[in-house]
Amino acid sequence: MTPALHVQLAAVSDAATIAALSRRLIEHGLPWSWRPERVARAIAAPNTNVAIVRGLDGLVGFGIMEYWDEDAHLVLFAVHPARHRQGIGSAILTWLEASAVAAGSKRIRLEARRDNVAARNFYNDHGYHEIRLERRMYSGSLDGVKLEKWLRPQGGDR
Repeated sequence: MTPALHVQLAAVSDAATIAALSRRLIEHGLPWSWRPERVARAIAAPNTNVAIVRGLDGLVGFGIMEYWDEDAHLVLFAVHPARHRQGIGSAILTWLEASAVAAGSKRIRLEARRDNVAARNFYNDHGYHEIRLERRMYSGSLDGVKLEKWLRPQGGDR
């Protein structure tokens, strides 16, 4: 059984670890765009939350969410494979969703590789809906799927 998970904001000192996890778990086979400098900028950005969970063995999961007007965008999200199915991803996602609600977001958008069935199932299980397939979305070579989750009713101000 996994002990209670503590989701917290990342510190700039976490940028290199997050970037390395992104390279290995998300950006494999693609040009590396989330280098430590870019992650550090996201950590410092006023419209972005970088949430993490640490385990006894160090950082085990993270999510980067940007907030724009009425939409939030889950830019990057990963959990170390050895820690899958332990509630870490759900804890981070729930924390980020609550932050999006507090920020006034109406919906959250995100993308996933078309061939990443585990990620697509995870997001579907958390109420995200696939809205479109985009061919060659990643570096002009890999197909992606765009997903969204409405946090408030569409068309209403409340």
